[in-house]
Amino acid sequence: MGGTKSKMLRLLILFAFTEICAAQNAVTVSVFTVTSKSMTVQWSGYTGASSYKVTATPRNSPGPSVFTQFGGNVVMGSVNSLSPNTVYTMKLEAMDNALNVLSSAATQETTAPDVPSIGQAYSKHSDSITVEFTTVSGASSYLLRAESKTGDFFSETVVSSSPGTVVQLQPYTDYSLSVMSVNSGGRSQPSYPIEARTVVMAPKLNTTSPDNGTILVTWTPVDNAVLYTLCIIREGSMSRNKLNTTDTTVSFGPPSPDVILVEVTQGRSLGITVYWMSVQGGENYVARTTNGQNCNSTVSGYCFITPVECGQNHSVSVTAYNGAGPSSPSEPQNYITYPCPPENIWVEEPKAGNCSIVWNEVQLVEYYMAFIKRDDGTESSCNTTKTTCPFSCMCGYTYLTTVFPYNQAGSSPYANVRNYTTIPCCPQGVSINLVSTETLEINWSPVKGAELYETTAAETNDVIHCNDTAPVCALSDLRCNTAYTVTVTPCSELRGCNRTCTPQTHETAPCAPEIVNMTQTNNSTYRVHFATPNTPNTNYTVTAIGRYDTHSCQSRNGSCELTQLPCGSTYEVMAVAMTTVGRSLPGYSKPLETGPCCPMYVNVTQVTQAMTNVTWSPGSGARSYITTLMSPRGHAKCHTLDTHCLMGCITCGTNYSVNMVSISSTGHESECKYRGFSSSEDKSHIVKLYRRANNSLRVYWSSLGPQMQNHTVQLYGTAANYTCIAAGGSKYCDIQEETCGDVYTVVAAPVGQNGIKVGFCQPRTYSVPCPGGNAAMVVSRKRRSVK
Repeated sequence: MGGTKSKMLRLLILFAFTEICAAQNAVTVSVFTVTSKSMTVQWSGYTGASSYKVTATPRNSPGPSVFTQFGGNVVMGSVNSLSPNTVYTMKLEAMDNALNVLSSAATQETTAPDVPSIGQAYSKHSDSITVEFTTVSGASSYLLRAESKTGDFFSETVVSSSPGTVVQLQPYTDYSLSVMSVNSGGRSQPSYPIEARTVVMAPKLNTTSPDNGTILVTWTPVDNAVLYTLCIIREGSMSRNKLNTTDTTVSFGPPSPDVILVEVTQGRSLGITVYWMSVQGGENYVARTTNGQNCNSTVSGYCFITPVECGQNHSVSVTAYNGAGPSSPSEPQNYITYPCPPENIWVEEPKAGNCSIVWNEVQLVEYYMAFIKRDDGTESSCNTTKTTCPFSCMCGYTYLTTVFPYNQAGSSPYANVRNYTTIPCCPQGVSINLVSTETLEINWSPVKGAELYETTAAETNDVIHCNDTAPVCALSDLRCNTAYTVTVTPCSELRGCNRTCTPQTHETAPCAPEIVNMTQTNNSTYRVHFATPNTPNTNYTVTAIGRYDTHSCQSRNGSCELTQLPCGSTYEVMAVAMTTVGRSLPGYSKPLETGPCCPMYVNVTQVTQAMTNVTWSPGSGARSYITTLMSPRGHAKCHTLDTHCLMGCITCGTNYSVNMVSISSTGHESECKYRGFSSSEDKSHIVKLYRRANNSLRVYWSSLGPQMQNHTVQLYGTAANYTCIAAGGSKYCDIQEETCGDVYTVVAAPVGQNGIKVGFCQPRTYSVPCPGGNAAMVVSRKRRSVK
């Protein structure tokens, strides 16, 4: 271990020096070390690189690529989550801050084989331990690692297959043993360790013969030895006798057979084999136990007693027989049978992932071997003198557990097997999606050990919304704008449900806002008031949809303004709420009718002195109109369905404001104002015609109103037509007559500010004599029709 650390330190110093000295040379990469599921690579630094990316790609298998990214100052790194015994292409890419590849290099290496597991370990010699282990695919050899419990011994032994033996060990010493698989790529991680103890050292024998019928065997006591087995082989014969004793001296003599070994045998029925030393003259031998069982033999130096029970502690003696009778019984030899298996075995899991096998104590036991096999084939074991064995247990697995008790006779010939299933694992990668405003869809990856999934939400009093085998659930009929805490609980028939899974929270879509009312703020702007049923900072959008156009406004409070709405239009207005979670359903729509349009133009024409004719263009959306002429002297008004109106009560020479109200079929009104109208001055009230001495005619008039407008005077007769224009304030106009004695029609009319002559003044007809008279005679007063 120290040599490996020193090697690593020297490599790191070398890499750092290389990085400092490197110029713009191509980057190089090599594999430093491998394990079953990882590779560590080393590379040369590249000037200007801000990061390095190492990608492992299987060469001859469909497995996925795995990559790891490192900083610009790193020259060694590992890629994990690889497959055992697989050839990988390791590609290194040096990249700048923008992740552009500056240089790259690649190499190939094989990961170590999978980790083997140890079945059992035992010692037959005081300096060695034999380990039996499972072989793995792709391994060319195996390393047996042995470490003393005191930490003063460490060794690794190469073996080609199972079983393998670790040598050069100390007698009666506890060792921790593990095994690693090896291939061309390297070695795997060590297996789960197992503990074993070497047997005691063999004694050194001294033999003497005190007389011609006795052999005395002595030896020095061996540390930690509790029993000695002495084997005696008679020279020149095939007889072999064994004797178990706790003493350090044994005397052999011919008076009675000595029991040298009692061996418990396994099979369909448990039995013992009794070995003894034959005596001179013995023809038949009978072995008897203290519990009344016996067996006999005439030739061999052993016999079988079957059946015997497990967990028994008795003794056996042998008597030799011939024609003269029996010999004295041998010294009794104690023996114990294999221990019985525990009556009860169970598994306790005080904390998730930490399990223990527990069993009832068994008599005549030196230690126990507990075996745990997972349903995916993974095995582990435990050697203990206690009645419990801890092991790591993962969720969602079934474990087969058994316990073999051991004593000096061996292990129990059979064992009870107990199943234990851990609680199902919590699902990973749980995703919650909003599939409609009130429905959440939950998806997750299936987990091992789960036969059923329960999906609940805390906000619905943990009612089970889904109880199904499928890894998907829909939570419907939820409240809008509400955060739901959703838990997916895996269940199994054996262990019930795993109630420790972490919940996840997701919010439903916002609630649909309802329009409360709409008020008009000006001709083209309407303020929409709506309810705000959601949490603060929710965005609301109000949309008005018309036949030809659409308008919208946004707000976070309870109102917003729709602007630039054209007159005479009808809209469907609705509100929608939006949050980061999603969009609500649209609220119920309400109709919005904008005020009717004002006519584009209005014409006011004075028809008579007291009456006007008002005409206008149609206003979109208007069905009727109220037209008003307002002045300080009074006003005129009409309400009509037409686009024209005849109004009286007009005062001459007055400025009128022209107002109109457009009214829709539903009663919506729009106020319209137009350029004012000035009525004409009063027409001449009295018109007189005089002849003057200079052959001229004077037309005189008087008016009820102020004389501020110009007047136009027309005289037309049968032979001549005359026109005279009088300035404002004048009450007469002189016309030079060319032909006398004619009958004239006289019209005196004021001229408006627009230069248009008033056309409703009444003409008068005069008969005017030639000079000699100075008064004209009124013939008639004619009225002109109003057109």
